[in-house]
Amino acid sequence: MPNQHITPQPPTLYLTRPEGKIAYDTQGSGPLVVLVPGMGDLRSGYRFLTPALIAAGYTVVTTDLRGHGDSDTSFSTYNSVATASDIEALIRTLGEPAVIVGNSMAAGSAAIVAAEHPDLVNGLVLVGPFVRQPANSAIGLLLFRLMMARPWAVTMWKMYMPSLHAGTKPVDFDEYRQTVVSSLKRPGYTRTFSQTTRTDHLHAGENLAKVTAPTLVVMGDKDPDFKDPKGEAEWIGTTLRGSVVMVPNSGHYPQSQQPAITSDAIVNFLHTVTSIA
Repeated sequence: MPNQHITPQPPTLYLTRPEGKIAYDTQGSGPLVVLVPGMGDLRSGYRFLTPALIAAGYTVVTTDLRGHGDSDTSFSTYNSVATASDIEALIRTLGEPAVIVGNSMAAGSAAIVAAEHPDLVNGLVLVGPFVRQPANSAIGLLLFRLMMARPWAVTMWKMYMPSLHAGTKPVDFDEYRQTVVSSLKRPGYTRTFSQTTRTDHLHAGENLAKVTAPTLVVMGDKDPDFKDPKGEAEWIGTTLRGSVVMVPNSGHYPQSQQPAITSDAIVNFLHTVTSIA
């Protein structure tokens, strides 16, 4: 499949939650797949994966995190548990179980939904996943939180994004990075992004034993968020009794860095857990 094929942006829809609205869009037809980005990213982070899933015969829903993209900044909490509640509510609104594709923080949120509401989840695709609390030092955690404090959070994120895309950069990396930065600079969004960076992954880790959904772990072999990307991917795969695909020359976003490899792996997995064959 061509690496540069991107579908036009569909109309933005909104899911009403108690404290605000969550933005999403829907395309295609067939079994439901919900794509959730990680913190500091937009639902257009799946711009290369979405057309591949539509072509393979799936209804594809992409959603922004609360306080990101077209979602509201009126919420009181911005963390992985809150994101899990938004995913659950969205799937219930869409009216049928889904395969959830979650990147980074959202992978942990997807695992929480699968553990607590197994009737809503046909499968999990965990991309560059944080599904347990990393063994960071207290000093390292403090430095990251200082780096992502509100006055300079967007500037630091812009500087950090190239390292997160270690390996092959997306073909539109410069343009996409500017889109992300411009989105985060809007009034209110720097604050909510900074709050999101303070999330932990404790609840996800505590719920892994309850996950029964078929699972695919997709990890870039150069993902800088993990000291040992392959080791972390294999641990998650073993813990969740799932399969693992290591994506070569890719960092934290293999869905946009190596879209052909990543899309093929996800489509092949979806064929094993849905009615499409």
